[in-house]
Amino acid sequence: MIVHVRKWIERMKFIALFFVLVILLYHIMTLVGQWMQPAHRHKTPEGSAVKAFRHDSGTLDADNMADRLRLYYWLGE
Repeated sequence: MIVHVRKWIERMKFIALFFVLVILLYHIMTLVGQWMQPAHRHKTPEGSAVKAFRHDSGTLDADNMADRLRLYYWLGE
């Protein structure tokens, strides 16, 4: 059995380069994702904007959830 050392070295170079480029692409995509994300997602709106969120006290009513789901399907939002 003949082992071609040059061929294996070329394959190892290719695999190493591939992994380096994958890691580089991952880090670039992470940086772009952080750059695109708003700084403070849950801050109080400024100007004439209205914050459209109501925090109910801990209990979840089954009828209320069914109504909300029906409204969601009805409006399609």
